[in-house]
Amino acid sequence: MPTEIDFASSIQKIRGFYKESHRSPSFSEIASLFGYKSKNAAFELVDKLVQKGFLKKDSKGKILFDRLAGVRLLGTVQAGWPSPAEEELVDTMSLDEFLVERPQQTFLIKVTGDSMIDAGIQEGDLVLVERGRNPKNKDIVIAQVDNEWTMKYYEKSGGQVRLIAANKKYPPIKPREELKIGGIIVAVIRKYR
Repeated sequence: MPTEIDFASSIQKIRGFYKESHRSPSFSEIASLFGYKSKNAAFELVDKLVQKGFLKKDSKGKILFDRLAGVRLLGTVQAGWPSPAEEELVDTMSLDEFLVERPQQTFLIKVTGDSMIDAGIQEGDLVLVERGRNPKNKDIVIAQVDNEWTMKYYEKSGGQVRLIAANKKYPPIKPREELKIGGIIVAVIRKYR
């Protein structure tokens, strides 16, 4: 097992297994997943992930996915005029399952600034970003423009690309030298408390 562990990558691999199989991997499966030759390396990896708080184990040593646990989905709520509602268990859903389609290509970034406020993205929000997709007009992207990173609407017209803020006090950005798209925003996460 490597001495330096990439915790984010490791937990994503285990989450990917969990998402596909709907169960925790065995230590043999973890060894196979990471290309380890022995289960001892898998035990060591899991112990480090437990120490860091990414995973938990039950009394028998089985991996528990506390942070991946499903939340009860109790129906719908009217966002317009109030209507009668009854609490009814519809399903159980994990936020990973709902928000992340491609775990290996997805990461979170914390937002600073107010340039996307009219798009409902505020300072302190987390945005879920997916790499490896080509942006379309009106996608919100994370982009490196002339060696500086920003988050803006992507707009391409006649071969010219502009990045547009969702706040009138910021002018459009036209790359002078270089534009690299780091990813497309697929979700915004805001905590109210």
